[in-house]
Amino acid sequence: MSFAKITAIVRPAAVAAIEKRLHQAGVPGMSLSHVKGYGDYADFFRNDWMVSHVRMEVFIAASKAEETAEIIMRAAHTGLEGDGLVAITPVSAIYHIRTKQRCEEDAC
Repeated sequence: MSFAKITAIVRPAAVAAIEKRLHQAGVPGMSLSHVKGYGDYADFFRNDWMVSHVRMEVFIAASKAEETAEIIMRAAHTGLEGDGLVAITPVSAIYHIRTKQRCEEDAC
């Protein structure tokens, strides 16, 4: 089976809208973590330039990855610097620890 991992770095204010749209689209789950960093947008008014964002990770069938990334981008877009980024990477396998079973593309 073919899976993808979507990693999105977004503004904290965008998380609720993204979560709602992913749930409506039937995305089975996601993980969130708070991160700090800088890239195209840096907070030059701070000594360390760091900006707080949220990292979102979604494991999904590769066939649904582009559509899911589009949903995230539409929900997170403000048109301002610091909106974030989305990356899609291939995943060779996903296993559930509890059952030790390998996930299938249509049921994970």
